Amino acid sequence: MSDLAAADAVHTPELLTCDILYTGMGGAQSPGGVVVSGGIVAATGHPDTLRGNFPHARERRAGSVIAPPPVNAHTHLDMSAYDFQALPYFRWIPEVAMGQREKRGLAGALAGADILTRLGVGAVGDIVWSHGQDLLAPLLARTDLSGVLYYEVLSPFPDRADEVFQATRQVIETHRKLERPGGSRLGLSPHTPFTVSHRLMRLLADYAEGEGIPLQIHVAEHPAEVELFRTGGGPIWDSMTRFPYPATFAEVIGRAPESDLTPVRYLDELGVLAARPTLVHMVNVTPDDMARTARAGCAVVTCPRSNTHLECGVFPWSAFAAAGVEIALGTDSVASGGSLDVRDDVAFARTLYPHLDPRLIVRAAVKGGHRITGTPMPFIRRGELWQGSFIWP
Repeated sequence: MSDLAAADAVHTPELLTCDILYTGMGGAQSPGGVVVSGGIVAATGHPDTLRGNFPHARERRAGSVIAPPPVNAHTHLDMSAYDFQALPYFRWIPEVAMGQREKRGLAGALAGADILTRLGVGAVGDIVWSHGQDLLAPLLARTDLSGVLYYEVLSPFPDRADEVFQATRQVIETHRKLERPGGSRLGLSPHTPFTVSHRLMRLLADYAEGEGIPLQIHVAEHPAEVELFRTGGGPIWDSMTRFPYPATFAEVIGRAPESDLTPVRYLDELGVLAARPTLVHMVNVTPDDMARTARAGCAVVTCPRSNTHLECGVFPWSAFAAAGVEIALGTDSVASGGSLDVRDDVAFARTLYPHLDPRLIVRAAVKGGHRITGTPMPFIRRGELWQGSFIWP
């Protein structure tokens, strides 16, 4: 090929087509296309329109989706050395989460962060183990990771709330000095409504709201959690009482269980939803729970593969979307999700929700995730540099 022919080939526009195009603005479209010329986005839109406007463009099917890289809005990087195992929730906790505990820590967290970098993830919402405050500095130091590192807090004893809160506040204030513009920032994760006492939960929520610290809480993951708040007993309580725990569940939540009390209603009436935490899982919820979530302006993260592998149920996506709740996707840990690639959850969700518009799923994985992590939203638009990572494999 002559130099002139090679130059012409370089500058000849290319039309990349796909089933779903999400540019980061508005809604996704299907089918879609992007015209790229000299490494710059020249146009986006429907393939037929682009063919008419760029008749000399070489056409190539790029794949199923063209969109900015998705956000993994909920994971546990410090469990990245764990072996994946699909088991019912009450077997998975002792056999996997606790059974492989020696694999948890800094090495796994850094390896997981390396994987996210190779995947080109848009951002991450990572839960940092309650025994892993030594993980915070190395993760905050990474220049290839952005998003939120939620420091996990567990303590069901109300009489220890002040002590645990002060220790937590010390960790956060020490490590906030390590935050960098464009890097990850610190958040808090009161683990669940049943592993954090009512007093500590409120202290953490008030502190986070006052300081502008993002919150993320695991809520309503398994049906047994609903039973616990309704009756004060059941499989979760039976499993919890193997460890040091208050004598009754009422002591943990500061009120008596009720037949219509749910984890979401409890958090709302405790005043925690006023801090607008991100609520993770939210599988086993009522219409009232969804209405409370929407009124409070809380976003939710669903982990489709993990919820299926642990037999937790199916997140009511359409109902949450109809309520106007922001939805994002996460992988959860590799031990329950299977991988750290949130695109695997997008693909799985498309089979799990065959009647849901797949464009909504792609949008949730990108824009929903960036809204939750507070990270800048990249766009695919005229004049922007074209990135190979915009093509999802």
